[in-house]
Amino acid sequence: MPITLNPNREKSLLRRHPWVFASAIKSVDQETASGSTVDLLSSEGQFLARASYSPISQIRARVWTFNDEPVDREFFRRKIKSAIEVRQRLKVEGQTNAYRLIHAESDGIPGLIVDRYDDVLVLQSLTAGSEFWKETIADILVEETGIQNIYERSDADVRELEGLKPVTGVLRGANYDLRITIYEHDLKFRVDLEHGHKTGFYLDQRHNRHRVGEFAKDRDVLNCFCYTGGFSIHALANGAKSVLSVDSSADALALLEENIAINRVPADRHTSLEGDVFQLLRKFRDANRSFDMIILDPPKFAPTAAHAEKASRAYKDINLLAFKLLRHGGMLFTYSCSGGIDAALFQKIVASAALDAGVDATIIEHLSQGSDHPVSLHFPEGAYLKGLICVKG
Repeated sequence: MPITLNPNREKSLLRRHPWVFASAIKSVDQETASGSTVDLLSSEGQFLARASYSPISQIRARVWTFNDEPVDREFFRRKIKSAIEVRQRLKVEGQTNAYRLIHAESDGIPGLIVDRYDDVLVLQSLTAGSEFWKETIADILVEETGIQNIYERSDADVRELEGLKPVTGVLRGANYDLRITIYEHDLKFRVDLEHGHKTGFYLDQRHNRHRVGEFAKDRDVLNCFCYTGGFSIHALANGAKSVLSVDSSADALALLEENIAINRVPADRHTSLEGDVFQLLRKFRDANRSFDMIILDPPKFAPTAAHAEKASRAYKDINLLAFKLLRHGGMLFTYSCSGGIDAALFQKIVASAALDAGVDATIIEHLSQGSDHPVSLHFPEGAYLKGLICVKG
């Protein structure tokens, strides 16, 4: 089935960006099924790409290939094999047994996330196209990885934009434990694949957790939005004087305590605190508390650019409070995983927070997602995780 674009709307495709928005489309056959493969044609009938079709999403088509080639089982096998080979070249298994195997558009399979947790693959299908091919892809994953167990976590809110209902459960295999232990830089973490955030753990922060550990010795550390304590464990294992971990989820904090126990880090140097981070930061400020290192890894405040203004205020608020709580020479590790906030805007927000806090601060490092979460040069949206290490003067 062909889709014809409006005049002069093929420019992004010629730059090999994989998305086509509804406003760019001139005509499409009303019989075209959700998730089916379509040819994208210029207004003059020139072939541009082959894509999946989503009749509900504002992103009506996502490109599978810019070549005139079949999109079939062997097409996806080639894509999956290529993604696996990239991770092998990166040698991520030397650091961990949990990493991203397929990173959606950046690995040429829009809407598909596959994370490996030891002998279980966790799959997220986020778009109509990946949903259409899900069963085929699951079969290929078993064949190419040799891993028999695939658990589905297609429960992200973005599925609603595609007209898809949330789906979770066993996709391949049977009778395997959904609470598993992974390792990362000689540390262990308990992961709840069934109920945990994202696919169970924030795999994209692996390198950044390691950086926290490298700077944590003899510091009083505050870890905000700590989840199951990835940053906290790295800090404790590397000689932090004290670590205060704050999160609103009692379940996450319970898993953090398990992680402290299995790593045999000094539990007497750690305190967990359940509560709203914004409120607690204000209480710490009013009580004149201070820290040598603060980690801000909040949830996604701005999933799209439409939420950017409101999210900017939230990011500024927590960073301003953090600067006030930092001691002289203290370090702020601050992150945004919001797609609607790019790296330049995030830096401006943090700079504005420092200004309003009345402090001088210096960026000593820019941080991003791990190398197993690659970013296509033609799809800058894939660079969703932004981070800064700032030192308070």
